[in-house]
Amino acid sequence: MSDAGPTVPAPMPPDAMETALLERLFTQSSVGLHVLDPQLRLVRINSLSDPAHAQRLVGRPFSDAYHLERPDEARAVLQRVLDTGAPVRDRLIRGRLQDTPGPDRSLMVSVYRLDDVQGQTLGLLASVVDVTEREKARARSATLAGVLKEVGRSLDVATTCEALVDAVVPGFADFAVVEVVDDVLRGADPRVGPLGLEVPLRRAALRGADDTGPQDGLVGDTRRLPVRTPFALAVSDLRPRRIQLDADTPWLVADPESARLIRAIGAHSLIVAPLKLRGAVLGLVSLYRRGGSEPYDEYDVTLALTAVAHVALSIDNARRFERDHVIASTVQRRLLPQHESSHVAVDTAHVLLPGRNSGCWFDTIGLSGARTAMVVGNVAGHGLQTAVTMGQLRTVIHALAGLDLEPDEVLARLNDTAGRLAQERAALPPGDSLHQESLTATCLYAVYDPFTRRCTIALAGHPEPIVIGPDGSTPPFDVPEGPALFSADSAPFATATLQLEEGSVLALGTRALLPDAESAARVREVLVHPGRGLQELCDDVVYSLPAGSHPDGAALLLARTGTVPPDHVATWELAHARTTPAIARTLVRDRLDGWDLDEETVYATELIVSELVTNAVRYGTPPLHLRLIRDRSLTCEVHDSSPVAPHLRHAHTVDEGGRGLFIVSQLATHWGTRYGRTGKALWAEQEIARPD
Repeated sequence: MSDAGPTVPAPMPPDAMETALLERLFTQSSVGLHVLDPQLRLVRINSLSDPAHAQRLVGRPFSDAYHLERPDEARAVLQRVLDTGAPVRDRLIRGRLQDTPGPDRSLMVSVYRLDDVQGQTLGLLASVVDVTEREKARARSATLAGVLKEVGRSLDVATTCEALVDAVVPGFADFAVVEVVDDVLRGADPRVGPLGLEVPLRRAALRGADDTGPQDGLVGDTRRLPVRTPFALAVSDLRPRRIQLDADTPWLVADPESARLIRAIGAHSLIVAPLKLRGAVLGLVSLYRRGGSEPYDEYDVTLALTAVAHVALSIDNARRFERDHVIASTVQRRLLPQHESSHVAVDTAHVLLPGRNSGCWFDTIGLSGARTAMVVGNVAGHGLQTAVTMGQLRTVIHALAGLDLEPDEVLARLNDTAGRLAQERAALPPGDSLHQESLTATCLYAVYDPFTRRCTIALAGHPEPIVIGPDGSTPPFDVPEGPALFSADSAPFATATLQLEEGSVLALGTRALLPDAESAARVREVLVHPGRGLQELCDDVVYSLPAGSHPDGAALLLARTGTVPPDHVATWELAHARTTPAIARTLVRDRLDGWDLDEETVYATELIVSELVTNAVRYGTPPLHLRLIRDRSLTCEVHDSSPVAPHLRHAHTVDEGGRGLFIVSQLATHWGTRYGRTGKALWAEQEIARPD
């Protein structure tokens, strides 16, 4: 018995195999297949929809069989494949079969040329795959990624809302509106839901695709939500709403404003989602679709909720920052001068530009000898602690100014105080938010003497001032820059002195206002108008600033220099003799009678001058000078060349001396000692009654 091998089936004829394969592809394939002749007409087609409807398209051009967004582009692609033989793979187009209801679909098309064995072109094979759901999922993911990337980058509520509408339009919505509770925009705590219908909402941002409908005209408007509308329901139960819109939508009667908007943009689908966080309502987001866009579905609602939750958190962060900024700005304003100071020979004006920074400050301080100190400084940072640090530095510099120190000495002692403040902050517990925050500050301190017309300036990391002469000239002025406050640089501070013409203007600004030479040149051009008032010049500087500049805020102090009128000052050179106090009393009485001062002031001044001159004769060295300065107060100064300063003593009952400076301190409002290159000056200042 012999073994028989396996039976080999008879080979199928090639034509039968190809026919069976082609038939199976066209009847069972999940891909839409289309055979086109060289004239780009459909020869054979299968369809995932109605096969009978697909067969009715045979004989028609491909661009007629499908309703395409760009039919000319599709014909060009087919013709290029037919001419070159180079296939086109996975090209995404929008369209649908003719006479098929519904919106356009996302179609992935691949096109290949069909050649016979002799290389003769027979036509084209086009495969079409409906990838609408895949593209919708991809678009949703892209939209959500855009929201997560762009929203929350700013600590401004309005900017955060604008970032949302920019991220969802036009990819996810054709028109978007963000409304925020009015109090929340100003930093107030949001109300726990449900939100009362009496609470106003302000439109913080809106955007339409291709300028659809109204744009900026509605931003900033407020409204109260009408009852029995999806908007009111969303902030009531804190749940989103998905609504199909048409002319018969019943709630539009109760909300004519929304009805006008819907008609203007031609919307047919709407998602309303509350901006909520931990049960509190911050606002409302409305997303509209119109025209050929597909209506929203439940997947879109899920995306909207995810995006809105991120936006709500970002708005709450911005709200907290806004509240802290409002508090810090209020403290800053309270710590700054509340009115313009009036000085003997200097007119001043200022402008403070609001911004994120709460550490800008400025000051004009009256000093002895009719001199004026001018201060501008800035503590870097924002928030309440920045404003508090600014207030501490301003208080210290006021105290130092009263000691009649040179500008470089004032900044050196101010820097010592800054170092102690930095040490106190570094000693805070590691868990304290301020522990890791570094301190940085700059300061400019200038002193103008109207008698010598000299201005002495010292800098601590601050931009140097701008000087404009009375004729509009800009004299060169090079001030050595000292280290910034709180820095580790131990370099000494230095001063520069400039002789100023009467009527010169000094512009002292923070670095945000004068960051570079170009900005300084722009400010200088504005100030070259000698005839304009100082406040007008301040305003002109603000008007000249580029749009959107100085988000951190800035301070500008302008000062116009002058001199003491000759009839407001009297100066005598006195002999260094025991009879000099009596002579000084006589000279002073004659001068004060000429100034028509009351007898009480004259008598007190005689005593002050007598004690100061006696002290200079007894303990000082010649030459001896006496000067009276009359303005809103009366100042007596006694100059001598001795560097030794007297001290206030409390004499005992049996002591014969030691009461001179004590008497001066009781009669004068302020008194002190000022040192110079040639000696010292004892001075005393009295308040005098102003004429009616």
